[in-house]
Amino acid sequence: MINITEKDFMRQVEDLLKVLHWHWTHFRPARTEHGWRTAITGHKGFVDYVAVKEKRCLFIELKSENGKLTPSQEEWAELLKACPGVEYYCWRPSQIEDIASILR
Repeated sequence: MINITEKDFMRQVEDLLKVLHWHWTHFRPARTEHGWRTAITGHKGFVDYVAVKEKRCLFIELKSENGKLTPSQEEWAELLKACPGVEYYCWRPSQIEDIASILR
């Protein structure tokens, strides 16, 4: 089993996106007086990353090795998978070599 923090895994994926020249975004939560919040409007469970390069559009969820998608994340996954031309991925740290291949 891969023993890596979520933050370090995120950094690995972000480094790959940068090195391989993807345009990408990630909405980071911020601590407020009411706890951690991510400023968004719309349905819960949106993916961690959106990346675009040439004619490819990726929607990426990152999970720990044992992490599970929430029902809201599962709903987004199914909707995105049904969209022609969209690539949806749920990646885990043990897949880093496959991730690098997908992003090349």
